[in-house]
Amino acid sequence: MTTQQIDTSLVPYQLLNEEGQLVGPMPDLGPSPSETLLGFYRAMSQARIFSNKIIALQRQGRATTFGSLLGQEATAVGLAVPLQPQDWLATSYREIASHIVKGVPLTTLIYSFRGFTPSYPRETHCLPIQIVIGTQMLHAVGLAMGAKLSGDPAVAVGVCGDGATSEGDFNEALNFAGVFQAPVVLVVQNNGWAISVPRHRQSAAPSFAARGLGFGIPSHLVDGNDILAVYDVMRQAVERARSGAGPTLIETLTYRIGAHTTADDPTRYRDAQEVASWQGKDPITRLRRLLFSQEILTEAQDQEMQRELENEINQAASEALAMPPNAPEAFFDWMGEGLSPRLQAQREDLLHYMRQHQDGRE
Repeated sequence: MTTQQIDTSLVPYQLLNEEGQLVGPMPDLGPSPSETLLGFYRAMSQARIFSNKIIALQRQGRATTFGSLLGQEATAVGLAVPLQPQDWLATSYREIASHIVKGVPLTTLIYSFRGFTPSYPRETHCLPIQIVIGTQMLHAVGLAMGAKLSGDPAVAVGVCGDGATSEGDFNEALNFAGVFQAPVVLVVQNNGWAISVPRHRQSAAPSFAARGLGFGIPSHLVDGNDILAVYDVMRQAVERARSGAGPTLIETLTYRIGAHTTADDPTRYRDAQEVASWQGKDPITRLRRLLFSQEILTEAQDQEMQRELENEINQAASEALAMPPNAPEAFFDWMGEGLSPRLQAQREDLLHYMRQHQDGRE
């Protein structure tokens, strides 16, 4: 990829086309490119199976509202693979695959979709998924600035959807990152729809990447269904941030094939032909074709991998469903390192109410 200070072109960067053919140079995939490509494929397949499992559990009344990952696996995996263990990740609910790549256990994630507060392993450096739209972008910039001020060679990545770009938090994050040269990469997963609001109602700019220009931030538009392109641009942006050269804004063009969440009916506002056209750009199918053509993967090996992933996720689901629920007061444990006097008082009020309620039942 040719390094550009500002890339506001409407032609997204692409290395792997819809037919699974290389249309650009293979990016640096390390000492074992074939193993790396198989790792990409496995992670994307795992994300799709995970998504389907949580949706099934939700339909059974055993999980809460969930946003499908279908069609967006390439961006979620590709943005996380270049990160090192000390790097921070702050995302919305559509980047579960990024958390898995960073090492968050499947049981932890499934437990969270039962509606409980899990304990994210500190060593993953992942913030729990953010439901408040756009807030995580400020968190990512704050983490990046903390690392910069302390001399920690860590990079922070913030990820949001196209709808979040209309929030003040998104623009404030860009402005602060640009002014103070924060070691952060801000990613917009442009999946075409913010619930029922189409992309053209979010911004009159030719692309969301173009908005980086106003904040003095190098920006790139990428084919979000091309795992190789996403990985390549992210790798360069992370290296740039780690070297002290400052932030990067990346827009990945992808599509939300499924419903916004399990509480949504997209047939009320989306054209079925639009969905069908994007199904033909499926990121997993695209990579599978490349792996088959280069004899890195066979049909039998693929089927075995899918069975192993199904078993792995079913086992994790069984473990998560067997875990006891959080105590009601447990959410105070995740507010910060310590509780302020006001939060301590609120916790005592809750415990007092619970004792009274328990005494009344007895």
